Amino acid sequence: MKLANLDCFNEIVIQMHDNPDADAVGSGYALYRYFESKGKSVRLIYGGRERIKKSNMLLLLKELEIPAEYIDDSSDPGRPELLLTVDCQYGEGNVTPFEAENIAMIDHHDTARSSDDMVEIRSHIVSCSTVCFDMLTEDGYDVNQDLSVSTALYYGLFMDSNELSEIRHPLERDMIEFLNVDQGLIRKLTHANFTLDELETAALAMIRFSYDENKRLSIVKSKPCDPNILGLVGDMVLQVDSIDVCIIFNKCAGGYKLSVRSCDVEVAANDLAEYLTESVGNGGGHIDKAGGFINEKNYVEQYDDMVIESYIFSRVEDYYDSFDVVYARDGFNSKDGFTLYRKKPYTYGYVKSTDLFDAGTECRIRTLEGDVRVTADKDIYLIIGYMGEVYPIERDIFCKKYRVKEERFYKKFDYAPSVRGMKDDRTCEIMEYAKECVSRDEAKIYAKPLQKAVKVFTKWDYEKYMSGKPEDYICYAYDDEHDIYVIKKSVFTETYEKVE
Repeated sequence: MKLANLDCFNEIVIQMHDNPDADAVGSGYALYRYFESKGKSVRLIYGGRERIKKSNMLLLLKELEIPAEYIDDSSDPGRPELLLTVDCQYGEGNVTPFEAENIAMIDHHDTARSSDDMVEIRSHIVSCSTVCFDMLTEDGYDVNQDLSVSTALYYGLFMDSNELSEIRHPLERDMIEFLNVDQGLIRKLTHANFTLDELETAALAMIRFSYDENKRLSIVKSKPCDPNILGLVGDMVLQVDSIDVCIIFNKCAGGYKLSVRSCDVEVAANDLAEYLTESVGNGGGHIDKAGGFINEKNYVEQYDDMVIESYIFSRVEDYYDSFDVVYARDGFNSKDGFTLYRKKPYTYGYVKSTDLFDAGTECRIRTLEGDVRVTADKDIYLIIGYMGEVYPIERDIFCKKYRVKEERFYKKFDYAPSVRGMKDDRTCEIMEYAKECVSRDEAKIYAKPLQKAVKVFTKWDYEKYMSGKPEDYICYAYDDEHDIYVIKKSVFTETYEKVE
């Protein structure tokens, strides 16, 4: 759905879920101001058993003058021309049902609904505020023109991502860097997050934990609470000298919320969160802090009456047994099973790093695959791969493997990669500078399909691994047995052929 799809409606009620949190309020308020700027008759409402009570939410509403209306049994929103639910879905248990002539929805929670021109649901995004930010930007609305709107959107993402520790998508990182924010208010709100009762909840959770000495892992169950309590507990538990990985979970509306913390280089928190929620929800974040959500409907369909504690313990065991670890600096103990392949004459994009920034500039490459750091140098090029992934390559290796063309490289990707200078925060869109190159016959590698998941610490980065799943390909360069990496099966079969 695009916001332009809703231009035909003049009377619009934006509904947040009952007992709205920062993400619902941030999303709802930004849309309220957008429709107000369009000359629409618009209201921002919520229902439920009680009014907002949390101190941080009351402060947010007061400081930003957000006109959130509480609708109880004695009041009635009428029957508006359009009811737009945000950070929730009409008909779900956490949304008071109000009548309307038409229903639209914007959300980020996992759902079985099929999208149409009145529904926008992106379960791979951590906050509804991010979904709204992207929709507003696409429509040409400048969210930075009003500090209250940009701050409300930022705080929505800030809270739903556990203070930015569980962001999953490069769009969320872009949003953080783009928004003008009243940081003074954010600090005030941060110091008004928890009540004394929630402090007690956190304390009880920390003394009710399970511990695996061999894995140096702790699993903690908490009572239902604000999701940020889970992050607080995880941060505290991970300071214990004998714990490297911590999983905290609790029951919440529609399912279970997870928070994952890790200081084990071989167990990225986002990787573990994705594994725990695979097929039943969604998860992600950073290598050290991540989170996830398990959809109760999906969980019951697949695991029936299995208690959630048993599921988490079982999945953790499976996770640790599911992968091997390869350090490129050590090479392979055995090269059995590897076959020689060469790249098909496929057209890629390339950019000289010094076309983007002066030599010596530290840069951050942002793609769907994550952020990669590199220092601009005349001997470092950037390759734009088959799926829009970007990776650095040394110039002499580039010249051996690719034939340069002068034509501009044009290709549409789900997320356009960019490079940002770490010193001055200047951003360059890679595609504006990209030229074509075609792989030569000399572009050869040894490869074999994986039988088991693998984590590869490449020659470029010994602090963060590349993940490979069964049937993906693990490879090493023809002329450098320490240049080890993983290629997804779908990409490999399209871009490589066996050398007969």
